[in-house]
Amino acid sequence: MAPRMLLSMPLHAITEVYGEAGLRQRFGLELETFPDGEREQLTEALELATTLHAADRRVREPYLNHLLRVAIRIIRYYAVRDVDVLVAALLHDAVEDHPAELAGLPPDTSYEKATEAALGVLANRFNPRVSDLVRSVTNPEYDPLRDRHEQYREHVADSLDRSPWARVIKISDFTDNGVGVIHTTLDKAHRSATKYRPLVPKLRELIGRPDTPLSTQAKEHILDQLDLAEERFAAILDE
Repeated sequence: MAPRMLLSMPLHAITEVYGEAGLRQRFGLELETFPDGEREQLTEALELATTLHAADRRVREPYLNHLLRVAIRIIRYYAVRDVDVLVAALLHDAVEDHPAELAGLPPDTSYEKATEAALGVLANRFNPRVSDLVRSVTNPEYDPLRDRHEQYREHVADSLDRSPWARVIKISDFTDNGVGVIHTTLDKAHRSATKYRPLVPKLRELIGRPDTPLSTQAKEHILDQLDLAEERFAAILDE
């Protein structure tokens, strides 16, 4: 593989052809353009994500692939170089998926207690802003008597309404899950389309807001991606 060729490849194409190793190499190429101190922070965040998600899978691939694509997309396609945002992107599922492990607490610790402790660890290890961004994209403990997807969409709308920078992380996460819905099994694709399709109008509105900290070019790219996600959801759900 010619390393520089990775810079011209779509992220899911890198995933299909070169897997995690290719995505790591692509991320490394992006990091070459950052100052040493910022590169060290991003490397530390990737190492922490690697440890926490070591045994996690996304159907056909290591979970880490998703985290790498979310971070790379923010750098390359959204032109964002805010290191706190990128660190939070790499760790955006760490608290939700592994709160007790991150906090060094027993596995049977309550979700609420473990979540607060894990966010505290991120605040101390990185900074409070990173912790706040991760909090904004971390799902709460759901009411088992209510529809999970409905609660998820309510949480996303509320948290992103208050946190413009969290929108940047969530839209990259959504793009990976929504536009990338064709890169998984049919069963997973159907579940994802059902979950994410109703969220598209809200994301479109949030991205269009003047306080969303992205360039006009980045916003246009994202709106095109939302259109593509809707096309793919329709193809899956409307037959």
